[in-house]
Amino acid sequence: MVQLPGVLGSVGSVHVAPMAGGPTTPALVTAAARAGSFAQLAGGYGTAESLAAEIAAVRAAGTSAFGVNLFVPNPVPISDADYDHYRSLLADEPGATAVAKREDDDAWHEKVALLLDDPVPVVSFTFGLPDTATVEAFRRRGTVAVQSVTDPDEARQAEDLGVDALVVQGIAAGGHSAVLDPARVLADRPLPELVRAVVAATALPVVAAGGIGTRDDVAAALAAGASATAVGTFVLRTEEAGTSDTHRRALADPAFRETVLTRAFTGRPARALVNDFVRAHTDAPLGYPALHHLTKPIRSAAAAAHDPQHLHLWAGRAWRDAPTGSVADALATLLG
Repeated sequence: MVQLPGVLGSVGSVHVAPMAGGPTTPALVTAAARAGSFAQLAGGYGTAESLAAEIAAVRAAGTSAFGVNLFVPNPVPISDADYDHYRSLLADEPGATAVAKREDDDAWHEKVALLLDDPVPVVSFTFGLPDTATVEAFRRRGTVAVQSVTDPDEARQAEDLGVDALVVQGIAAGGHSAVLDPARVLADRPLPELVRAVVAATALPVVAAGGIGTRDDVAAALAAGASATAVGTFVLRTEEAGTSDTHRRALADPAFRETVLTRAFTGRPARALVNDFVRAHTDAPLGYPALHHLTKPIRSAAAAAHDPQHLHLWAGRAWRDAPTGSVADALATLLG
C-alpha cells in the first residue's frame, strides 16, 4: 500500500468523490473535511466564474484541504446524420426541443487558467488525460495532480504523465464512467480485483471508487492494495448534498430495481437507475457532449415536473446502502 500525498489524507481514509450537476456543494465538501475526509468540488458543467465562487465558499468556511475535479476535453464525435436521427427519436419526449448540435470543451482552458492563477491543493482529471505540460504546470504551483482511470493500461498512461495519484473507478460506480475511450466495453470485474491489477501495474497510490456502500467494501478495497477509498452515490441522500428531491426519492423508491450503464442522456456511458427514458433508448449512440446538450431540455423539464422517469438518476450499484442524515454520520458508518 503506497503512501498518499499528505493533502489526500491518511491511508485507509474514505474520500467523497466530486459529482457534477448539483450533488456536490461547498457545504458537502466542507462537512466532509470537518469529518476528517477529503472531498473535491465538481468543476464539470459550470463556468470558471461559478467554480471560483464555490472555491471561495469552501475557503470561507475554513476548509484548506480540498480538491477540484475537471473534465478533460475528450469529445466523442457524432455524425450529423446520427445526431439528427437521435434527435428525431426524442422529439416526443416531454420538454424536447430541436437543439442544434453543439460541441464544447467545458471551458477547460478558462478553468485551468483559474486554478493555475489561484491554486487549490488538489486537481483531479476525468474523461481524458491532460497533456504533460498541464500536469507539470499544476505541480509547479504546488498542486497535487490526480487522474481517474478504469484499467491498468489507463493507469500506466497516467503515470507516464507524471500525476501523483490515481482514482481507480470500477464499473459499479454511479454517474459517468471515467473510461478514456467511451467506445470500449468495460470489463465487469469486482473492484478489489481491478485495484490489484492497477497496483501491480504502477507505483502510484490508488484511491478505489465504485460501488462502495459498506465497511466490508472499504476493507476489501484496502486489502487489495488501495491506499484509500472514495464514495459518491453513498452520500447522495445526505443533508449537505445538493441532490434534487426527485433523485433522493428515487434512490429510496423500491420501484427502481436496478442500475445500468446508459448512453441515453449524454452520449457517454454513465450508470443510472433504470427508468422509462433509459428503457426507451437502450440503443442511444455515442456522442458526448453533443447528446448531453440535446437532452438537457428534457432533463430540465423532468426536474421541474418532479418526474423521475425522464431524469438522469445517477446511481452506483450500492445505491440501496445510501443513508440519510449528515455526511459525517454516513462516513462514520464506513469507517467503524
